[in-house]
Amino acid sequence: MANREELAIIRGARSGRVEAQLELGKRYLFGSAGLPRSLPTALHWLERAARQGCAESCELIGSHIPLELARAHGAPLASWYERAYDGGNVRAGLVLAQLLLEDGSTSTGALHAKAVRALEEAARAGFAEAQWLLARRPEIAAGITPANGAAAARQQAAPARDRTGPAPERRAAARTGAPGADAPAPGQPWLRRAADNGLAEAQFALLEQSWSAGSWPDYLARALPLARALVDIAGGKHTRRLAPGEVTLLSRTARLLADGKGNADANNDEIHAFWELAAAEHDRHAQLAIGLWYARMQVDGTRIQGGTGAANFKKAIRWLLLAGEQGLAEAWYALSRIYLKPEFSQRNVADAQRYLERAAEMGYEVAQLECGHNAWRARRENESNDVRAVFWLQQAAAQGNAEAGMALRKIAPRLDDVSHTETGALRDCVGDLSPHPLLAARLELAALFGLSRAETLLLDVAAADQGHCLVIDIRASYGRSKRRLVMVNTAEERQALDRIVRLFENVDCGPGGPEGNYRQRLYRLRTLVADAAMGAGALAGEEGRQTPPVAPERGKPSYGMAA
Repeated sequence: MANREELAIIRGARSGRVEAQLELGKRYLFGSAGLPRSLPTALHWLERAARQGCAESCELIGSHIPLELARAHGAPLASWYERAYDGGNVRAGLVLAQLLLEDGSTSTGALHAKAVRALEEAARAGFAEAQWLLARRPEIAAGITPANGAAAARQQAAPARDRTGPAPERRAAARTGAPGADAPAPGQPWLRRAADNGLAEAQFALLEQSWSAGSWPDYLARALPLARALVDIAGGKHTRRLAPGEVTLLSRTARLLADGKGNADANNDEIHAFWELAAAEHDRHAQLAIGLWYARMQVDGTRIQGGTGAANFKKAIRWLLLAGEQGLAEAWYALSRIYLKPEFSQRNVADAQRYLERAAEMGYEVAQLECGHNAWRARRENESNDVRAVFWLQQAAAQGNAEAGMALRKIAPRLDDVSHTETGALRDCVGDLSPHPLLAARLELAALFGLSRAETLLLDVAAADQGHCLVIDIRASYGRSKRRLVMVNTAEERQALDRIVRLFENVDCGPGGPEGNYRQRLYRLRTLVADAAMGAGALAGEEGRQTPPVAPERGKPSYGMAA
């Protein structure tokens, strides 16, 4: 509670006396016996004193009022920070630069130029916030060269509290510094200096650069001490939630160490501590690693060589489910391996297949290949399983899986023998097919996918289209045929097939439809071919040339004969 002296100061400050406002602002700034320390209240009274021209109030605002409070204040405070900076306060110049430059402003006024100059001085004086701001504003950093040598080292070694306050000598020293070597990016040297000064945002930005560039030794050199510090803090009595960047740091560090990258010195217990801390903060890679550790196996189900202790599949399933629900396909695949293990008391092939398909649906190549093989082996149980097999094998082959590509060439080959190419070739021989659009579409389909004569004329086009492949099955109308699959390989084939399917959308392709039975369709095709041949012969006769008759090739079916 305020004493008599402080009550008098409060009355004087309320009446507008500048010295009372300054004194009351000091007492709220540093705290007193009767008044608690309150930066917002101190700023209120110091700002009122500064309006009346009190230079000491500006100096106190520049030295002690942080950027967050200055932004939250209702009235603009840049002018008070500017006055404090003009008086030699480097820290006030830093806050002035943050207020004016952090929003990406590109103005060219005198105040903007002063803010850039203040930012340079603060960065050379070793303020990590100034260096971080320069790293994010490369267009400003391009005109500033970081100081090198012993002078820069002495500036960085000096405590921050020794660099604040009205000292024109410090400002002059901050401007000195030999020009440094050229850097790949203007803000990169400042980013490294801010990270070396312990600014978390700069450290995480530099780590992200190393991770994106695949520079594992550089990443571990900076990340490993930070990860160890986080584990030490978590091991103490005071616990707190980790920031997302810290969780990613732990997970990535553990992954690199587990994979043996970076040649860092860390044992398995330390790596496991990183995994546990990151997994508790819901990092999916850490949850996968903890689940595999409890299962004592790798992702493909093979037991870890040299692993100690018995596997705990119950705990492993819990962690793997958490990782899978966060979108990690490897977790679902590992779960499918667990449910196939004979030593697992709850072994279930159906659950294993379900988890395997979830991994395949998320794009896991190994799971897609296995789903394709499983579906192909089960085609006798369900005839449509061959379509599912082609689908999964296509997905795996699209990711460069050579085994899936070989399997596709055996399961759904594109036949190129005479019997599967001659029908499609007739499309260019029969002339105008506009009076017969369905037959024209069938011939185009034969040319695209290599269909035989019977397949071309009898295929139910709408039923055959499965999206990724065509099911060529005319056994109901043509007993000598066999069911086979033809893949849709290109976007052009897909577009043409969509157009043809739309043409047959409301057409009955059976013998009772508008095309008639097989003999009627064959007669129509044979007639068109004969008419085209006669027309070509008549044209040759008019030109004085006689086309010699061509004998049919031995073993080649003639379109002048019934099937």
